[in-house]
Amino acid sequence: MKFCVCIKQVPDVTAPIQIRDGVLSMDAGRVVLNAYDASAVEEALVLTEGTDDEVDVVLIGPDRATETIRKALAMGAAGGTHLVVPEGTELDSSAVSRILASHFEGHSYDVILTGKQAQDTDAGLGGGMLAERLGLPYATNAVGLAIDSDQLVVTRQGDTGQEIIALPTPCLVTCSNDMNNPRIPNLKGVMGAKKKPVESKPVAEIPASTVRVFGYEPLPTREPGRHIEGEPAEQVTELVRILELS
Repeated sequence: MKFCVCIKQVPDVTAPIQIRDGVLSMDAGRVVLNAYDASAVEEALVLTEGTDDEVDVVLIGPDRATETIRKALAMGAAGGTHLVVPEGTELDSSAVSRILASHFEGHSYDVILTGKQAQDTDAGLGGGMLAERLGLPYATNAVGLAIDSDQLVVTRQGDTGQEIIALPTPCLVTCSNDMNNPRIPNLKGVMGAKKKPVESKPVAEIPASTVRVFGYEPLPTREPGRHIEGEPAEQVTELVRILELS
């Protein structure tokens, strides 16, 4: 099987964050491979180990995002495609799915994997939109994958338990970061990634985004807690009075 994993370069959410004049400011250079996408890459690599199957990655981002593709290549992916957009381009889930759908319509694949969401926006919409645009069967929030002949067996986490779904290929699956622990590339992998092919393709037509970010604001401060004095019955009476007034 040929696996194509959609990855994204995101801000490191553990880095210090400041808001200046409504603009989000983070430490320069603190960008990483989205954690959910890293789990998708790891699972594809595990499934293809010891076989002739391929794992490729595709990323939408500015020129500097190539370093994130190299991270996935250092993990073990065979090659990557960089769909280049100008620095600062705002893309919502719909725009991202349109760009990716245009890319995949000209490529062969058996399984497309994505993270279930991006750790910067937590939207979680891109995978489903992409599956719809490509007309693919898909499953979300996968915590396990297995290959059974020409089918992909997906274990997904539902609201009340786990579900096991057999998908015909080609198909699309969004992956949870509870699926595995992505490997840390070793020196050999990092050096080898520099020699692996990365195709750079400027996005000729960038779809308009319908979701816009107008600014950021710090979280409002919470009022301090109140301690209610008195006997239990008196405390309950006072608590009910406070709740009725709120």
